[in-house]
Amino acid sequence: MYLELSFDLGAVDSQAAEGACWACGASALTFVDARDDAVNHPTKSGPTCEANSSPLDKTPYFVGTPVNHPTKSGPTCEANSSPLDKTPYFVGTPVLEPAPGEFRLWPRTRLRCLFAGECDAPAIARALGAALGLDPMSIEVRAVADRVWEREWLEHFHAMRFGHRLWICPRHERVSAPGAVVVALDPGLAFGTGDHPSTALCLTWLDAHLAVGARVIDYGCGSGVLALAAAKLGAGEVHCFDIDPQALCAARENAAANGVTREVQVHEHAGTLPPAADVVLANILSGPLCALAPRFASLLRPGGEIVLAGLMQHEVEDVTGAYAPCFDVAPFGESDGWVGLAGRRH
Repeated sequence: MYLELSFDLGAVDSQAAEGACWACGASALTFVDARDDAVNHPTKSGPTCEANSSPLDKTPYFVGTPVNHPTKSGPTCEANSSPLDKTPYFVGTPVLEPAPGEFRLWPRTRLRCLFAGECDAPAIARALGAALGLDPMSIEVRAVADRVWEREWLEHFHAMRFGHRLWICPRHERVSAPGAVVVALDPGLAFGTGDHPSTALCLTWLDAHLAVGARVIDYGCGSGVLALAAAKLGAGEVHCFDIDPQALCAARENAAANGVTREVQVHEHAGTLPPAADVVLANILSGPLCALAPRFASLLRPGGEIVLAGLMQHEVEDVTGAYAPCFDVAPFGESDGWVGLAGRRH
């Protein structure tokens, strides 16, 4: 048995609050959206958890705050899945994905901290109140039954099919469908398990269109799910890049787990990606997609195919316009407001 103490952060400095919780003996703590917490909803973010995240759930430790662009790891209307309605939670105020290592908070943030069940909860509430200038009565306490927390996600993540033959399957399950092409993947710290609509759109495109032997670039690879799918579907070589070092580690590990290390090469620097690719996949944000149009043009051979995702319906015009000088792109699918674009290099 554990005890969870929680309170609205308000004007309290997040680092000061964190330090006070650790000083009082907390074994784990989690920052969550206060509005979600009030309705007992799952957190609105991608799967990026602090190392000491609470076993109460896998709520991410740092999250996006509303800035410029919608993102798969910022606040959305459903927990990541990844099916993660994926409409931005802050209507009319999209968010920007945090840079690696960056810490952001929601406009209203709540802090949950976990303590051993035998602790003196009233005394801890008084100590936190004194340290942070809070009314101890405003600190809520609830009992949390112990469970095998690391296995909790198994109840929510199951094998998923994309197109006719491609499957993303957690390692605790098996796919027996005839002709199935299976990518084994468990949820981790890097984005990408196939359940987010933008990822699902890309996977469905790969199932239907990828040519055997193709040279593929997965730009912004996250967990490497698109690269792994391309390799399993017969790509001759797949090159991955991401600005997040954690994503690069995840992509390498997942490639090894799927037996495709020969086909999948992970690049730490975008400059080492090879030219003359047959396909470039980019499931990122609309802003970077627009900025990277010339770069992607330089990576693709004439007639090569570009697949773009991570953008909302209202961003299609801007992204299409950015690619018009070098590409003919058009929507190939839509899911929960997220749109996939595909086209060929002039």
